[in-house]
Amino acid sequence: MFNIKKYNEISNFLKNSSNLAKIVAISKNHPLESVLEAISSGVYIFGENRVQEAQEKFQEIKKNNQKIELHLTGPLQSNKVKTAIHLFDVFHTLDREKVAREFSKYSDLLKNKKIFLQINTGKEKTKSGIFPEDTKDFLFFLKDEMKLSIKGLMCIPPFDEDPIIHFAKLRSLANENKIDELSIGMSNDYEKALQFNPTYIRLGTILFGQR
Repeated sequence: MFNIKKYNEISNFLKNSSNLAKIVAISKNHPLESVLEAISSGVYIFGENRVQEAQEKFQEIKKNNQKIELHLTGPLQSNKVKTAIHLFDVFHTLDREKVAREFSKYSDLLKNKKIFLQINTGKEKTKSGIFPEDTKDFLFFLKDEMKLSIKGLMCIPPFDEDPIIHFAKLRSLANENKIDELSIGMSNDYEKALQFNPTYIRLGTILFGQR
């Protein structure tokens, strides 16, 4: 069940605080019924982690509702890039050369899409993302060699560390590389993320409940 009361509460807080962050309702692992309930309540930005699951839930929805904006918030395999480009509007997790090379083959399809580079700010072995010190060189590769337009940076802080340290690090990297947008903040730390003026906060559990 979608928690529209909590969604409206956070939305109103953002408006009243003049914060421009947009809520991405992370619907991964939740049934189509919950998505339809959210849409009927006025929600139109959703996030999914897997291409196949997103196809099953959103392909028909997007055909019939031009307002729906779909974000890929999980890792992308290179063999799914073309399918993903047709389905998603925003990509939060680009971090591999192989995937970037696939993206570059479809530049004509990317004109109205947004791509974020995922940074592994905690240098965790179990997490995706490039290390902070590699950001500048990888951005050069993406922009100058692959001719990709990178709109922002994204990170997922280590669970057992203060997220503010990682959000600050990401904002600093963005400033150094003349990038404006950030995708930071999830259900347990979005209030801290708002201090860094993100473009998107990614909220799942707080809106859809546990799965």
